[in-house]
Amino acid sequence: MTAAAAVFDTLLDRTIAPGYTRLGFGWRRRHWPADDPRPDAMRGRTALVTGANSGIGKAIAAGLAGLGGTVLLAVRDRARGEQACTEIRAAHPAADVAVIVCDVSDPQSVTACADELADRLARLDVLIHNAGMLPPERTETAEGHELTLAVHVLGPLLLTERLVPLLGAADAARVILMSSGGMYSQPLAVDDPEYRHGRYRGAIAYARTKRMQVALTPLLAEHYAPQGIAFHSMHPGWADTPGVVTSLPLFHRITGPLLRSPEEGADTAVWLAATAATLPSGQFWHDRRVRPEHYLRRTHFRADDRDRLWRFCREAAGLDVD
Repeated sequence: MTAAAAVFDTLLDRTIAPGYTRLGFGWRRRHWPADDPRPDAMRGRTALVTGANSGIGKAIAAGLAGLGGTVLLAVRDRARGEQACTEIRAAHPAADVAVIVCDVSDPQSVTACADELADRLARLDVLIHNAGMLPPERTETAEGHELTLAVHVLGPLLLTERLVPLLGAADAARVILMSSGGMYSQPLAVDDPEYRHGRYRGAIAYARTKRMQVALTPLLAEHYAPQGIAFHSMHPGWADTPGVVTSLPLFHRITGPLLRSPEEGADTAVWLAATAATLPSGQFWHDRRVRPEHYLRRTHFRADDRDRLWRFCREAAGLDVD
């Protein structure tokens, strides 16, 4: 990308709407190398994608399978996962795709999934935390945790920890957290991570926990660096997915013609997983470039706030606090 193109790319990012829609994606992709990732970039490698039965998760799984990877679709509903497998194989007849049941909001399901993977795999090269939830009202899991916190933060922390032996056995494993551009609107909810106070709004809960994912990514990168595991968080822009139609119908009606396809929303996750380039761990990405974590002064936080959230989340996920 030329210097002038980089400046325009930044302008697209800062003005939000142009950069997050299919228009921004269409312009940026013209500046990407045609052979990155290579057509066989995932051959001999295995990836696990949560929430992979539809939308961006399914597009990520299909993209990795199309690059020759073995892809496991981690889903709550096996039947829907098998349907997604069938559709991916129809598009990529040689694809090696399978389903594993994993409800990331349920620690027992996460542990059972990790145990099954330990029996099936010698290593895991890529783990993509894509599963998402935007509930209309505040809901708690059986363990008493607010649902979006459990799905977006606690479950991924637990699943990652349980899969460390498999990830550590890979050559430069990569873990990717699918965040959201909506996180830019929210500060770090370190004083009320369970959203117990104030009027509950699903979209706010979603954005708050997506902010947590991005804030914790550098700490995850540091924590697991000794095992050779890299961490990346990213946001997909505004994509036309079943989740958006169901959870944000007004937004979908207004922006529909400009929304990205699921495949366009999945592109950066696929690229982060498959590129041969050496990428810096612990960063936040959008459309294959590192992006700022803050646009608003009020969302900035202190390092000790992030550390406090890290300790809370690890303890809430049932992990050692160090």
